[in-house]
Amino acid sequence: MDEQIMRGRVYGADHDDPDPGPRQGRAYRELVGGPLDGLLLDVTGWPPTALTEQVALPTEIGRYGAGGRALYAPRPADPRRWDWAGDLP
Repeated sequence: MDEQIMRGRVYGADHDDPDPGPRQGRAYRELVGGPLDGLLLDVTGWPPTALTEQVALPTEIGRYGAGGRALYAPRPADPRRWDWAGDLP
């Protein structure tokens, strides 16, 4: 996944961005399930330890609406894909 450019919209890209997809030279993880399903998370520059931990990503489309966060964690068998683990207020 880091070696090839994936297709899809990058998490955090502006809705008005005419090209919200991945960029060459960046590292991404695919978000699977939950409110951010199918988006790509740009992890370029993240320390290796952060790539093994769960993250809470702000989102308005999760269970708790504006101000809520969606939890995602690396899939043990395929750390390039991060699975949804629930929502937080």
